[in-house]
Amino acid sequence: MLSDTHLDGRAGIDAGLVKRLLAAQFPQWSDFPVTPVEVDGWDNRTYRLGEELTVRLPTAPGYVPAVEKEHRWLSVLAPHLPVPIPVSVALGKPGEGYPHPWSIRRWLDGDTARPDRIADLSTFAVEVADFLLALQRVDATNGPTAGEHSFYRGAPPAYYDDETRRCLRTLEDHLDIDRATAVWDAALAAEWRGRPVWFHGDVAQGNLLVRDGRLAAVIDFGTSGVGDPACDLVITWTMFAGPSREAFRRTVAQDDGTWARARAWALWKALLGLAQDAEQGRPLAAGNLRVVEEVLADHESG
Repeated sequence: MLSDTHLDGRAGIDAGLVKRLLAAQFPQWSDFPVTPVEVDGWDNRTYRLGEELTVRLPTAPGYVPAVEKEHRWLSVLAPHLPVPIPVSVALGKPGEGYPHPWSIRRWLDGDTARPDRIADLSTFAVEVADFLLALQRVDATNGPTAGEHSFYRGAPPAYYDDETRRCLRTLEDHLDIDRATAVWDAALAAEWRGRPVWFHGDVAQGNLLVRDGRLAAVIDFGTSGVGDPACDLVITWTMFAGPSREAFRRTVAQDDGTWARARAWALWKALLGLAQDAEQGRPLAAGNLRVVEEVLADHESG
């Protein structure tokens, strides 16, 4: 675990605040030790509470809608999924100078899914695909429709059209903009007409946990909702390659239009990072450059 001083205090949140919130609202847990987790996200601060619980607090107003959404829906999703997800057991209120709702959840064992912790990447790719298919099979009736709460994951990528084209203009001296524009335009033309299904919204290495080399849990449903599942396929290019990529694609079995939109989601995210690099005079991140090139090649291979 990290010490209480390492990154503690980001967004005005620290272990002391968590202890005060617990004492005021959930005294049954107020004597449990509170420790920052080793790998923390940006949207929320997470603390381990004793051995079996965590406390999760949003760092800004934009992340607040996820708190009640996850509290309401993760317990509905969990029984239908092949690996555990972080079910909320209590919902906290603003207090002690902290302005947002927050939650207490079950602790999930596992390590972040770095490639060196995965026994076989192709098997892992199939496990991730099976998780997504199980998620899509859950009854989506009355689920939270994709929108602002999901940062428009699950909605058409056209929501980010202006931003993407602005990034392309910024990067015109660094990338083949015509090729990238062709990928984006193809996605906008591939209008989604399927039935709304559950999506996670941020299927990435940091939100997948492994134990004994296998997928053990999936965390961080803050951008989850009901809509188009194309956004959940970005991991095709960010984590998988060669045999593992083929295993994932074969198992998840999506249509051509969904893959076109998935390429757009991957392109948009990579372009955002690259444009920020260019604007701030930094070298362009190799990982994002690789994602862009592989997405372009994937589109051109038909």
